[in-house]
Amino acid sequence: MEEVTEGINNLSVNADSYKKNRIQVSNTKKPLFFYVNLAKRYMQQHNEVELSALGMAIATVVTIAEILKNNGLAVERKIMTSMVDVKDESRGRPMQKAKIEILLGKTENFDELMAAATERDAEDGEEQT
Repeated sequence: MEEVTEGINNLSVNADSYKKNRIQVSNTKKPLFFYVNLAKRYMQQHNEVELSALGMAIATVVTIAEILKNNGLAVERKIMTSMVDVKDESRGRPMQKAKIEILLGKTENFDELMAAATERDAEDGEEQT
């Protein structure tokens, strides 16, 4: 029993496997602007966000990053690509899928732009009532 306890005490968790500022994007589960708004929130909280996707969802991640960049909210810090082994449930054998990770950071005027957007949204809400 001591060996098991010692093994557990020496176990180190890979910090890369779970990041609080990582968004794993799917192109089937949520609409595009769900991820755009989530990325904005993550940047407010953590100053940067990592967008990650496999296979066909890569185009969605690139689109999210470009929307944030074109609106002046984000700058690219790092782009990583790789191939990962994924078990294909239907065929029961492993297959390789492309993976992308894009690290985005806040721009200098991120907070000002977000405050202006919040004010605009509040004014639009008042006009509708």
